[in-house]
Amino acid sequence: MDGTRRNDIRPGTKVKVVQKHHQRSGELTEGVVAKLLTNSATHPHGIKVKLESGIVGRVKEIIQ
Repeated sequence: MDGTRRNDIRPGTKVKVVQKHHQRSGELTEGVVAKLLTNSATHPHGIKVKLESGIVGRVKEIIQ
């Protein structure tokens, strides 16, 4: 599942995000969602979240 729909992501969800400075390389960081930062229902580049580790990025993949 990709991370473009807000309804698919909740605090506690395990995800892979791309940080702003890794957007060109596409390097993904794995973690658990602490807080959703995007208010809209969808976002074409992924919902922006803050992970429990403090990293902020856009969700590219939801881990089942």
